[in-house]
Amino acid sequence: MYTNSLSGQDKPTIQNRHALSLDNSQAIRSAFFISDGTAITAETLGRSILSQFASVPFETHVLPYVDTLERAQDAVEQINMAYQRDGLLPLVFDTIVSPEIREKINSADSCNLDMYEGLIGRIAEETGIEPDGHSGHAHDHVDSETYKARIDAVHFALDNDDGARTRHYSMADIILIGVSRSGKTPTSLYLALQFGIRAANYPLTEDDLYDNQLPKALREHKDKLFGLMIDTDRLVRIRNERRAGSRYSSYQQCQQEQRAIQGIYISQGIPNLNVSEMSVEEIATRILQMTGLKRRIG
Repeated sequence: MYTNSLSGQDKPTIQNRHALSLDNSQAIRSAFFISDGTAITAETLGRSILSQFASVPFETHVLPYVDTLERAQDAVEQINMAYQRDGLLPLVFDTIVSPEIREKINSADSCNLDMYEGLIGRIAEETGIEPDGHSGHAHDHVDSETYKARIDAVHFALDNDDGARTRHYSMADIILIGVSRSGKTPTSLYLALQFGIRAANYPLTEDDLYDNQLPKALREHKDKLFGLMIDTDRLVRIRNERRAGSRYSSYQQCQQEQRAIQGIYISQGIPNLNVSEMSVEEIATRILQMTGLKRRIG
């Protein structure tokens, strides 16, 4: 749903809006993710949609627990201030259930993109059943087993990060390997948090790479190994953020390590994935698809 609360004479026409969008294509535009709950759904869906407009610089704001008219009014004031500052209508992604609170949010000077209203209305029409109209139902009934599985998986990922411990690898669902700074840790944590997968990760050092052999700690768990690859140019940029100008971040070093680890993946028959242009969400999903691992939590 598109809502613009400006008065009739101030509302830009479709043609004017198009002209303004061309003139302000590089101007920063505010985007708000608003919910009467945690705002996780609004933010996740909203960011996914905004990713389709990569050329537009967005300044994002997350406003959770907007569950009273007073808090809704505070949100409206923040949205209006952003409009006055930017000179562009903010985009508002909301998952608010209450009609009164939603109406208040819609009164802001904004382009409002209600994520629930249209969908809930369609479902009600199709099923012939009116929605309950209560907020937060998505998180009302926390499955204690699911919660425990998630927490256990996160603890496992943290305890088995970066090769710190290897004695619990028999309990791992998967062991990510790769050169330093290839994305092993964030992927392990995402697999744990979102899917309940027990993921360990192990960095292959220069000694491991140039021997063209797997470290002893990994050999007996070869069937659990999954390799991450990353383009040399990207690896150089990432390492320079950590140790600028060092041998560790030099192009030659990064290139040598990448060639060596690719040789190990091929010789040892280890499934692998080039993650250079992927988000952590995409990496995790592709890993599950390629390995056949089943998520422990829904």
